[in-house]
Amino acid sequence: MALTKDDVLAALKTVKDPEIQRDLVSLGAIKKCAVCDNAVGVTINLPTKGAEARERVRDEAMRAIRRLADDRGEILAALDVDFSVSLSGGKPDPKAETPQGQAPKKADVAHIIAVGAGKGGVGKSTVSVNLAVGLARAGHSVGLLDGDIYGPSCPTLLGLKDQEPRTMGNQILPFTAHGLRAMTIGKLVDPEKPLIWRGPMAHGAFKQLADQTRWGELDYLVIDLPPGTGDVPLTMAQSMQLDGAVIVCTPQKVAQDDAVRAVRMFQSLGIDIIGVVENMSFFIGDDGKEYDLFGRGGAEMMAQRLGLPFLGALPIHMELRENSDSGDATANFTGNPSLKRELERLVDQLEKQVAIASQRRGASAPSLTIS
Repeated sequence: MALTKDDVLAALKTVKDPEIQRDLVSLGAIKKCAVCDNAVGVTINLPTKGAEARERVRDEAMRAIRRLADDRGEILAALDVDFSVSLSGGKPDPKAETPQGQAPKKADVAHIIAVGAGKGGVGKSTVSVNLAVGLARAGHSVGLLDGDIYGPSCPTLLGLKDQEPRTMGNQILPFTAHGLRAMTIGKLVDPEKPLIWRGPMAHGAFKQLADQTRWGELDYLVIDLPPGTGDVPLTMAQSMQLDGAVIVCTPQKVAQDDAVRAVRMFQSLGIDIIGVVENMSFFIGDDGKEYDLFGRGGAEMMAQRLGLPFLGALPIHMELRENSDSGDATANFTGNPSLKRELERLVDQLEKQVAIASQRRGASAPSLTIS
């Protein structure tokens, strides 16, 4: 049975303020407790001043909630415990910081690439999956983080239907498919239930997927972002040292308008644009003819206008749709020669632009330690 707010509050009754020695619930210190589909968000307000004491309270609160989930045989979809700390005068402490959750084993990631778009429906997840699979086939150790909290597509695109979530201690073990390691919230919650979460809960879910997945050493971590310019892209940009972002756009003007907004968001955050991919560039029919359904070349012209690298165009292949629906991403690289050639060209251009971005920052292979 899924966890409830009452369950979490009961667990938090075992956690005491270190100075007053009263439990958080009876003390009235729990200012927010939100629970939805085993995603838990808690905000604590304590009069205590010490950062060390706050960190101890947060650790105990997280342990209590995890112990509750373990006792119930449930897997937490997300867990976020934040502080709203007040001093005796009632003013917020400007030095108070939210301690970050720490995984017991660190994962070294050489390159982190976000794949984003200003709108939905442009095939961003399809591009993310195929870039990740292509990098893995090129001999790299690759992880794929499905950061699209509200509409996770990777369980279908990677064929994860028969895999069950596994944990090791307080870490989530990634799923394995097509030569890469993947994590998606779509395998941690009921696949048919909508995730009706406000920003803070989506923020917490993304942090847990990134920080508490036991990635191991990776050459590339590809992050499939949700559409738009909201909480999750901002959280990702603030918490991870990105090599850059790939923008996915279809050719038509209405898609370009939103893609430009995504470009400007990343640029305002100091994140390099690795390149633009024009998806659904044209349609190849059974007769072998090419049809420009959406105005072929529009995204390429947008990239030129903005002075951005163009990674390439990916047409609508019947095989690409069939392989995506069946979860057989590897078949995109072993079947239709034209599709294979176009995907491998995208991967090759991505690798080149990542190397250029690394040189521009004065380092050949910057690394991030997720801890």
